[in-house]
Amino acid sequence: MDRQMILSRRSVMGVRGLQGFVGSTCPHICTVVNFKELAEHHRSKHPGCTPTIVVDAMCCLRYWYTPESWICGGQWREYFSALRDFVKTFTAVGIRLIFFFDGTVEQDKRDEWVKRRLKNNREISRIFHYIKSHKEQPGRNMFFIPSGLAIFTRFALKSLGQETLCSLQEADYEVASYGLQNNCLGILGEDTDYLIYDTCPYFSISELCLDSLDTVMLCREKLCESLDISLADLPLLACLLGNDIIPEGMFESFRYKCLSSYTSVKENFDKKGNIILAVADHISKVLRLHQGEKKLEEMLPLGPNKALFYKGVASYLLPGQKSPWFFQKPKGLITLDKEVGSMSSAPESKQEVPMCTDPESKQGVPLCTDPDSKQGIPMCTDAESKQGVPMCTDPESKQGVPMWTNPESKQGVPVCTDPESKQGVPMCTDPESKQGVPMWTNPESKQGVPVCTDPESKQGVLVSTDPDSKQAVPVCIDPESKQGVPMCTHPEFKQGDPVCTHPESTQGDPVCTYPESKQGVPMCTYSESKQGVPMCTHTEFKQKSPLGADPEFKLEAPICTNPGINQEDLVNMEPEIKQQVTMVSDPEILKIARAHHVQAESYLVYNIMSSGEIECSNTLEDALDQALPSQAFVYRPVRQRVYSLLLGGGEDGASTCPTVKEWFVYSGNPLRHPDLVRPLQMNIPGGTPSLKLLWLNQDAGIQARRLDALLGCFDLSSSREELQAVENPFKALCCLLTYLFVQVDTLCLEDLHAFIAQALCLQGKPTVQLIDLQLDYIDARAVQLGSLLVRGLTTLVLVNSACGFPWRMSDFMPWNVFDGKLFHQKYLQSEKGCTVEALVEQNRSRLTKFHALKSVVCKACVRENRRIVSRQHWHSPQPGRWGRQGSGSHRTSSGYSRAGPGQHWRIQGPGNRQYEPDHWRRYSSSGWSN
Repeated sequence: MDRQMILSRRSVMGVRGLQGFVGSTCPHICTVVNFKELAEHHRSKHPGCTPTIVVDAMCCLRYWYTPESWICGGQWREYFSALRDFVKTFTAVGIRLIFFFDGTVEQDKRDEWVKRRLKNNREISRIFHYIKSHKEQPGRNMFFIPSGLAIFTRFALKSLGQETLCSLQEADYEVASYGLQNNCLGILGEDTDYLIYDTCPYFSISELCLDSLDTVMLCREKLCESLDISLADLPLLACLLGNDIIPEGMFESFRYKCLSSYTSVKENFDKKGNIILAVADHISKVLRLHQGEKKLEEMLPLGPNKALFYKGVASYLLPGQKSPWFFQKPKGLITLDKEVGSMSSAPESKQEVPMCTDPESKQGVPLCTDPDSKQGIPMCTDAESKQGVPMCTDPESKQGVPMWTNPESKQGVPVCTDPESKQGVPMCTDPESKQGVPMWTNPESKQGVPVCTDPESKQGVLVSTDPDSKQAVPVCIDPESKQGVPMCTHPEFKQGDPVCTHPESTQGDPVCTYPESKQGVPMCTYSESKQGVPMCTHTEFKQKSPLGADPEFKLEAPICTNPGINQEDLVNMEPEIKQQVTMVSDPEILKIARAHHVQAESYLVYNIMSSGEIECSNTLEDALDQALPSQAFVYRPVRQRVYSLLLGGGEDGASTCPTVKEWFVYSGNPLRHPDLVRPLQMNIPGGTPSLKLLWLNQDAGIQARRLDALLGCFDLSSSREELQAVENPFKALCCLLTYLFVQVDTLCLEDLHAFIAQALCLQGKPTVQLIDLQLDYIDARAVQLGSLLVRGLTTLVLVNSACGFPWRMSDFMPWNVFDGKLFHQKYLQSEKGCTVEALVEQNRSRLTKFHALKSVVCKACVRENRRIVSRQHWHSPQPGRWGRQGSGSHRTSSGYSRAGPGQHWRIQGPGNRQYEPDHWRRYSSSGWSN
């Protein structure tokens, strides 16, 4: 194996330029190893411990997809076989594999995610241009993984008996943490972030030879030796170079300043290599001189990016790890349980003050002597007077709390810090709970006002007395007037909503708190939905409008974070899943959704319920084809009904649940903001069941309710009996095909024949026969149809898991119902006018099943006023081409059109705007492109 070629390919993940640098400048850190030998050594060193490799599955998808054909929608039988061989090879030598998949895209990495998706769009455009020009699949250099590969790989591995996990945060962090905490043999992946984490060894998947089990181990210790830095310096280096959190351009000028002062440049080093060496040299020669004495922002040009930079460095710190680059006070402090304390000079008095060490923060705390007990009491420094203030211990948090002396009683009163003024606030004792309650000082009356705790949010709420009812009423502080504003209780959610009083009408408007800025925002209520929508005040016109609404175009505009809100430095912190406000309040239901998510048994359900934000990556879709709509729009009505089921809480789901943020890739979407998608009311016989009924109830007959919910999501409840009569695994396929043909009028009878014929023929074909299948040519429309169906199968995974699994997941796994090349072959045959007998390869049993399945789909479509006709019946200069700029007739559930002629099928286009329900019900072929 040529080490000079190792990792020479451009890195797509991790630290900018590091992978190329390792391959060209530091090849000695790459060592060829053998997994079988490593496993034997591990067993001898740790008897009774099974050698375990943690696999970053997202990095391995390209390696695993070995089928020659990738353009037609996926060779799923071949792919499943390749996965089985991979697992068998490691199992044979006694190595246990644990697979991790990305379960979410963190907000800090959203920009990088968008950047990659837009780049993929350009790649897909080149792919379709090549197909139209050459009528063949492009070379492997233009390889693009089939749609849904990551989703279905999870289920394939689980069916092979492998432990498969889905992350709750960035997968690489969970992979590195698991590897460190479980004494794993190593990490298998392709991400230079694993060179930065201080964890178990990192092995390259791209260099793995499965036959011999040889691969390359990348040694972070040798990397540090080459750069003359320590392991603890690597997170700092990674952030200065740029990674998925820190944009590459953020410190570009700083890096070139390092380069200009770097003197040990060698001729054979490339520019990127020089930069990495120069930054490492700056760390070791300049920054290290002041390590622990100065904060990073005093040594580096962090500017307004300080908080993000600290977060970037902290993101590499695994549980229990700390960074020496986070500013800490000088050492020499003794813990409280020791009798001897160190001394420190008070800056004002210049006198020696005894000190103890806070066991939580590990920092020194001055002591003063209590005149009564004669014992030492910890002190803190008052920010205003610069004098020592005694502290008492909070029994709840076990942390020190400053004390304030009541001038009348001369007794110490605990003090909490007001986050706004940074000043101490006295606390009073609640007579009922006997606990300390913070007091707020009214700036007008100078009197203390007690604070009560909101039972829902567990946060403090100020209290005032209503002059009419004489009862205590919660208040919040108006950020502009700094005065208390009464709060009303929302009748639906039983939570307090602040009331903003109009100066003219003197009527109160509810106020919501914007989660990012933590500030109250007045709300207006839409008369149709009865939902509160945040309002913002235009800085020039002082008029209130719904938050996120562009006043000129009436479209959703980006919501900006208040620039005045200070973000604290992330010092001495470890990355963790922060307490978040979820979209669903039921902890039992949320726990079940979380468990299914972590065990990789569901798809998108927990993301919808926890954050209300989901994403879908690129699909092989022709941006220039004006006939077929994007899968993002075709399946959106299904997702809208799922949102109603998951977030609505029962019968009146759609009218009460919030919008969901969708980051879906489709042509024309710049992905600057998510699409805000409203839920769609479901039409289920007997009403919409609750999640507790669907997920927890095991009574007889509940499975039928689950199926009702699933069919309701596709709006196919009227076809229940016909679909139930279909045998597995074709039941789910017929449901999906019915939905597709009702939604998209540009699909014709020949398309239906191809879909059904390939599914039937697939059942009797061995994998080797599918491998040998040769196509006459590649058709661009067939490529998009294949991807459209596979995205429908992923949508079935979402719906099935949301409804409590009424169907077996195996029934809509693609290796059981779809093969890309086989579909392409049937499509080309159907386009040529081949008979049905030819499509099913002259098999009488298949022919009978073919007509039965076709009948189910056609009858269900007729029930929805959709008659599937042959392409030969279309009289048009461009057969089968419905223009996206043509008539976009979108049916509602009742079958009536709501969009007039000439309306674009995207309706409102891409961006941060709210979509009304069911705008994408039906794509009509009544209009044609010119």
